[in-house]
Amino acid sequence: MRQVTLGRTGITTPQNAFGALPIQRVPMKEAVEIFHKAVEGGMTYIDTARAYSDSEEKLGNAFGGAWDGITLATKTRGTDPDAIRRDLETSLKLLKRDDIDVYQLHMVSQCYKPEDGTGVYECLCDLKRQGLIRHIGITTHKQPVAFEIVESGLYETLQFPFSYLSSEKDMELVRKCKEAGIGFIAMKGLAGGLINRSAAAMAFLEDFDNVVPIWGIQRMSELEEWLSYMKQTPAMDDEMRAFIQGERDELSGDFCRGCGYCMPCPQGIEINNCARMSLMLRRAPSAAWLTRHWQDEMAKIDSCVNCGTCMSRCPYELNTPELLRKNLEDYRKVLAGEVKVC
Repeated sequence: MRQVTLGRTGITTPQNAFGALPIQRVPMKEAVEIFHKAVEGGMTYIDTARAYSDSEEKLGNAFGGAWDGITLATKTRGTDPDAIRRDLETSLKLLKRDDIDVYQLHMVSQCYKPEDGTGVYECLCDLKRQGLIRHIGITTHKQPVAFEIVESGLYETLQFPFSYLSSEKDMELVRKCKEAGIGFIAMKGLAGGLINRSAAAMAFLEDFDNVVPIWGIQRMSELEEWLSYMKQTPAMDDEMRAFIQGERDELSGDFCRGCGYCMPCPQGIEINNCARMSLMLRRAPSAAWLTRHWQDEMAKIDSCVNCGTCMSRCPYELNTPELLRKNLEDYRKVLAGEVKVC
């Protein structure tokens, strides 16, 4: 397993890190066991966020007082100094830590800069001077904002969606981070669940020696799969290249990643699943998606009033109502037997 240094932070970690968003769905005892197993298996970088409900509390229960050898990253959705300081205070208390290794602004829609009137960047610098945070990071889903962040040179790490379904422009972003000495942390390495061959996802990232992927983990079986790559990392060969190219041909373009930032829908539509139903029917056992429950959920698309709320929230700037209608049309053809799925 390759060791990656996150830009000018000097933090070095295996190219195989733990994303703690899904752990909020797991009972406390099981979560603690998963965290312990991850560290025992060689994972040294763990990413969480104040927004991930009790994820920080579970990490605190797992490692409180015994954080040696672990790099901890968390995030704040605060957009003003007071909110950021409140979030940090809460995070430190729950995590049972005196400081945070990588403190990130979470899912920003702008590049916060000195003297921009918000006081956000100045606040982060002050927290770093106080020794409460060690490195200043930032996360975004918006490509233009990500490029602006890199060009600013203000941040030590950038977290951005990156997988073998990413565009050439995204790959350019990774290269620019390397040139600028900015650590690149890859979220959504499985494209929101659409990538179902983890070995291919890992082999792809092996081509980028400055990228640390954080895999969202909520089951011991998932963790064991990622840990198995510590000893034998999947290699890119002709078969793997052909597989990835086939995936890119099928999936690249305008598709829903299932992030859920568009939610809640005023009409009660479960957008994060309904807007990618066609793909899920073809990439997972279809019976689970053809139940009465999902038929009822998909039928709610007929109630869409094109209010545009979902589009305004979508970090990928998708035409979500149009995507929902296309998925509903396809879903009804599947139900009618006009289209065959697995």
